[in-house]
Amino acid sequence: MADLSAFPITKKWPAKDPNVLQLYSAPTPNGVKVSIMLEEIGLPYEPHFVNIGENETWGPEFLSLNPNGKIPAIIDPNGPGDKPLGLFESGAILLYLAEKTGKLLPTDPAKRHETIQWVFFQMASLGPMFGQLGFFHKFAGKDIEDKRPRDRYVKESHRLIRVIESRLEGRDWIMGDEYTIADISMLGWVRNLIGFYGAGELVEYGELKRVPQWLERGLARPAVQRGLEIPKRP
Repeated sequence: MADLSAFPITKKWPAKDPNVLQLYSAPTPNGVKVSIMLEEIGLPYEPHFVNIGENETWGPEFLSLNPNGKIPAIIDPNGPGDKPLGLFESGAILLYLAEKTGKLLPTDPAKRHETIQWVFFQMASLGPMFGQLGFFHKFAGKDIEDKRPRDRYVKESHRLIRVIESRLEGRDWIMGDEYTIADISMLGWVRNLIGFYGAGELVEYGELKRVPQWLERGLARPAVQRGLEIPKRP
């Protein structure tokens, strides 16, 4: 039986089975990256719902695992050297799980690094810009008279989604015929942009051809469908 007592987060979210990977998350665009990945690779895990609306990520238990106070985070009881490993940052977790299982990351060195660059693109650009656009459009727009912040994020999100559109020319997935962690990193964000955020018109999503087809292919995957609902909200 794995001993996770060194991780204070397990006091608030106890592990029913400490021998399997522990996921602390919520079904947000960042959170579902890891749940989708875990469903795709078939690695046993135990999800714990972290209520970000109640600021649970800012409690001492969660901060003990991620001092940045953001979901998702994991504890792998079977980390390197068979020792428990705690990790945060969704991109880092995707890369860790891909390398741990040898799945959804090309083994060819050049393609491997190319895949990682697209994950970094999502982390550095797509997620932050889409998230800010969503905030100013869906939540803050009605309260802030100055529309320049929203317009800035509209313009940049409009540009970024066309970077994906261009990348997908002649490709089913970001890396071509092979579905990878690059796709997993982006699917939830594009889905949220046109769905929950309701920003499709702002970025002229209807003008695109390849991105909507890519998103439809991704959302049709059974593992993606399951992962989008994990962890379950109470």
